Amino acid sequence: MLCALLAGWADHPRVELVTTDGFLHSNGVLEERGLMRRKGFPESYDLPRMLRFLAAAKAGEGELELPVYSHLIGDIAPSERQVIQQPDILVFEGLNVLLARGTAPVVVSDFFDFSIYLDADEADIQSWYVERFLRLQPTAFRNPASYFHHYRDLPPSDAREVAERLWREHHRANLRENILPTRTRADVVLRKHSDHSIGEVWLRET
Repeated sequence: MLCALLAGWADHPRVELVTTDGFLHSNGVLEERGLMRRKGFPESYDLPRMLRFLAAAKAGEGELELPVYSHLIGDIAPSERQVIQQPDILVFEGLNVLLARGTAPVVVSDFFDFSIYLDADEADIQSWYVERFLRLQPTAFRNPASYFHHYRDLPPSDAREVAERLWREHHRANLRENILPTRTRADVVLRKHSDHSIGEVWLRET
């Protein structure tokens, strides 16, 4: 929606969206490094490649080719690529993009002109995650290629238990350890209500 709105402005019609999912290491690499249970955490991303891409995009380099992450198979799609060609605006979306890593001389957010943090109560985020899992179980999980195919026949109560366990053991930890602490680094925070409406807008003073 944001890309569509920005593209409607006459002075910057070329808007591209790039998500950090494409910079995740492949499952093979994560398995080799013992990081499968840390997928989505900062260490599971190919940070050097991400920084090289952002530097090239910021410099206005021509055709840039990126890997594509498939949420169906839960891995980098081996035969797909996203091509970025000098957009007027590049929207770069991801969970850990505002994270400052120790004494690193360059971090991802150094390349941003403006940053937005989409915020909500933790209880609402958990509820959205669990309900999404339950909606996908009788649909996308039925596809034999789905990474979550083995959950397709769970009874509703068991499926909810699995979703809540995945939230507790994985996503909640990432939120608390790596995502929420970066909120104060955003230029603007959009705070959502439980019905997904924007209830508050926080603008950082400069």
